[in-house]
Amino acid sequence: MQEKLSQLPKMNELLEDVAVAPWFEVFDRPYVKNYLNEALNQVRQAILAGEDVDISHSAVVAIAERKLTAKKRPNLRPMINATGTALHTNLGRALLSDKAVEATQRVNARYSNLEYNVEAGERGSRYAHIEDLLKELTGAEAALVVNNNAAAVMLLLTATTQGQEVLISRGELVEIGGSFRVPDVIESVGARLKEVGATNKTHLRDYERAITEETGALLRVHTSNYRVVGFSQVPDDKDLVALAHQHDLPAFNDLGSGLLIDLQPLGLPREPLVSEVVASGYDVVSFSGDKLLGGPQAGILVGTKQYIDQLKRHPLLRALRVDKMTLAGLEATLQAYLKPEQAMKDIPLLQMLGQSEEKLARKAQTLADDIRVLNKGYQVNIKEGQSQVGGGAFPEARLATHLVEISHPDYSESTLEQKLRQAEFPIIARTSDGKVQFDVRTLLEADSGKICQALVEMI
Repeated sequence: MQEKLSQLPKMNELLEDVAVAPWFEVFDRPYVKNYLNEALNQVRQAILAGEDVDISHSAVVAIAERKLTAKKRPNLRPMINATGTALHTNLGRALLSDKAVEATQRVNARYSNLEYNVEAGERGSRYAHIEDLLKELTGAEAALVVNNNAAAVMLLLTATTQGQEVLISRGELVEIGGSFRVPDVIESVGARLKEVGATNKTHLRDYERAITEETGALLRVHTSNYRVVGFSQVPDDKDLVALAHQHDLPAFNDLGSGLLIDLQPLGLPREPLVSEVVASGYDVVSFSGDKLLGGPQAGILVGTKQYIDQLKRHPLLRALRVDKMTLAGLEATLQAYLKPEQAMKDIPLLQMLGQSEEKLARKAQTLADDIRVLNKGYQVNIKEGQSQVGGGAFPEARLATHLVEISHPDYSESTLEQKLRQAEFPIIARTSDGKVQFDVRTLLEADSGKICQALVEMI
């Protein structure tokens, strides 16, 4: 063991190696030395563990090179979503439309009028770029955008209910993921949560009985990621708003996944549209930009000018404001909704959800044929399956889809799944009944070729 340790290459020899010389074009000397040290330590630990390890000069350099190569590769990188979940939170949720991507690139490459009023030649507001669009699409008097919907709710309650009670139905105490809960948000801003009604039934009289001089607002939270069904009841939006205004209180609605157009023609259940909720009279309605809207991550607030102006003046807005890329991408996304038929064509999420059975079948057949001609021993089959929307939207809805499933006599399903996940262009797929499954609903045009390339390199 000691003899092997003494035979390890010296650092000065490694630094002078011809194979190492090109590294200095990308990394400074201290970084190169650090990774060579890591490689030496890795070999040293293997020797101490009694492993039969290659201690040659070239072996150490090869280990360091792998580490440096991994360092150069971006941590945040594109992946293939073969799960069939269109709004996959872990994979980045909504894909931006081509126009939204172009818009973000355009404002990022040059100076822009982010906070400059070109006509007046003076400072402007960054929110002016999207406010008129949001007003037109939702029917609201005013609008504001922050960096996500949780931030929108936080700003709303901080600016309007600090030190006061917020009334909310027990059936709407939502957890949206990552242990993030609406009650925690309410309490974190200095407001006091006051639950009304029961989990399955909340009546208008429950709110009315709970209103006191300490009440600051009535809050409705749309249960977009679960459903209370059966023996259940909640007050009508207009009745709840009327009750709040009768007591000179604001009524707020956290819609979560905001929907601008009806998706029932795609086979999805009825969901309230943002414009309908605004028309019910809520003072402020909040929703997400990167869920059913199909845009960049953002928290959108629409409502009366009185309350939106109050939010615009609050100091917390500075900490939650969105950047020029978000505004550019959101503006391009919203512009598509001015003609709903165009939105269905332009916005990737809506394209995915709206694919016909014939198109899904063609995509599945093409992928299956491409895999078969690889002649790498894969067993390939096409079967019917179900996709889901994801992102906390339409929790009960399932869309008919086609799955391409593969297996291999030499590898288990878990091994195949792992190899696909760790491919140069990572592929996230399903596993079931000993097979890996690709749901073609969420596959993009070029994905079939990348999947086949990975399947070849895996074997």
